[in-house]
Amino acid sequence: MRNLLYIGNKLSKHGFNKTTIETLGLSFENEGYTVLYASDKKSFLFRVLDMMVTLIKNCKKIDYVLIDTYSTKAFWYSYIVSQLCRFLNLKYIPILHGGNLPNRLNRNPFLCKQLFNNAYKNITPSDYLKSEFEAKGFENITYIPNTIEINHYVFKERMSFTPKLLWVRAFASIYNPKMAIDVLLELRKTYPEASLTMVGPDKDGSLIETKEYAEIKNVSVKFTGKLSKEEWWKIAEEYDVFISTTHFDNTPISVMEAMALGLAVVSTNVGGIPYMLTNNENAILVDDNDALGMSESIVQLILNLDNNTEKLVSNARKNVETKDWKQVKEQWFSLLK
Repeated sequence: MRNLLYIGNKLSKHGFNKTTIETLGLSFENEGYTVLYASDKKSFLFRVLDMMVTLIKNCKKIDYVLIDTYSTKAFWYSYIVSQLCRFLNLKYIPILHGGNLPNRLNRNPFLCKQLFNNAYKNITPSDYLKSEFEAKGFENITYIPNTIEINHYVFKERMSFTPKLLWVRAFASIYNPKMAIDVLLELRKTYPEASLTMVGPDKDGSLIETKEYAEIKNVSVKFTGKLSKEEWWKIAEEYDVFISTTHFDNTPISVMEAMALGLAVVSTNVGGIPYMLTNNENAILVDDNDALGMSESIVQLILNLDNNTEKLVSNARKNVETKDWKQVKEQWFSLLK
């Protein structure tokens, strides 16, 4: 088996949501790979230094370096580590996560060419980023979807749907959490009993802003803070509709998990979302920041004319079953052979 160094934000112990480094990395370990990680340092500067030191200390026993690659601040550790890999003659594999990476390609074309053109392979979990990168002339792009272990998710078959909304994401401006408040306000015009629970840690001050916004709008919202996956899976049984309000995205795991759990998904139609979800087949898609449109779509789901909502959530579960680790892992094995 191969020895891997996985570079990313391994920050769940600091109150942040688990990212791919902690889920995909564990899947590799369970398949017999030796996996080293960097980094779990909370400070961005210390995290980057830890990544570099770990890479240098272990360079003689590493076969591949996996690098979670995002579009905003975390882009810089991807670039720095990739160039250090080049200096050390190590094969590195960026795993493309940032839904706003196409804008990064436009803003920093020279740095992006150094990072992505010299990679052993660039892995994208969405056809969206694959098409965007190929349009910019990058050729070494391989599609391997994000994965979940489907047997961990209990599908709840709902005989009816109620206006109980669940939102799960880190609180950051790019995910537009305040839109969820506006959706609830619109929905209460039809269903005064409608409720909203928002799950996730603060990332950039947006949690406080969203709480203040709810107070200004005089609407009651339940904020749970960060919950473990198992904790929010459990409370998901009490809800019927999962809303995603993001401005930018790629293939969010939380949406895949909601599909696996049997929640009806309503999302903004941005970035990689339309490559992941099909409108009126396994989810409902609305325009970015269209709170009224999202509310009206939720009303139609609740009315459930001709059992269309049951069909939608059943199709969603079938779709996400194709992303099970047992089906996807052979693609990784072939890449890392």
